[in-house]
Amino acid sequence: LLLPELLGFSPQLLLDDIINISNNAVQDGVNGMEEFLQNWTDNRIAHTHDDAEAERNIQEVEQGLVAFQTLLEHHTDIAFDFFEAWSLRNIFAVPPDLKVVLPHQEGLDLTVDAEGAERKERELIEEIDELRKKIKVQQLYKRKLTLARRVAASRHKLASSRLTSITALVPPPLLDSLTDLPKQLLTLYEHVSSLPPLEPAVAASLALAPEPEAGKRPWETSKTGYLNWALARL
Repeated sequence: LLLPELLGFSPQLLLDDIINISNNAVQDGVNGMEEFLQNWTDNRIAHTHDDAEAERNIQEVEQGLVAFQTLLEHHTDIAFDFFEAWSLRNIFAVPPDLKVVLPHQEGLDLTVDAEGAERKERELIEEIDELRKKIKVQQLYKRKLTLARRVAASRHKLASSRLTSITALVPPPLLDSLTDLPKQLLTLYEHVSSLPPLEPAVAASLALAPEPEAGKRPWETSKTGYLNWALARL
């Protein structure tokens, strides 16, 4: 792991590329030899009128090419196996007693503190658990929000349906007056609420029944007089 980080590439990949190039060179040599022998065989067949001998020459050339390719590939594989092993043990090898410090690792403290590592691990686990709890809460809120949106959409649909039904039954001018009614009530409530409070004497005088008019009985004067008369009879 140290060499790829230092070199910027894997030594094994470099060796594989070299071996592939050599195998391609061997294949090119075999192809060139095959073309040469094919031309040589064609020239011999052109000067020979014996079909049996021509067939025998073709078979010998094919067998010779197969044997030549097999032998060449065998020696190539052995040679480059040794080359790969020697390169990994000598060229791309770092002795165990050699201390190599990479430029971007210079000055770093790579010693392992067991207690510090355990404490850091516990902190990370606690942080992960806390994040999981937050995720669960967010998922719960999301489900509730989705449900609330569905309920709101259903209520809005029902309200729209009712409004359509009312619009079909009530003339538009009357419907406008119905929509303005809550605003008028709210305005009236605000005006009444803004009035100053009544003094106790004034409130008591308003609660008392008025004096009966001449020639009228108490229950004939007003509603308050009737109530007072009825209560007195109890």
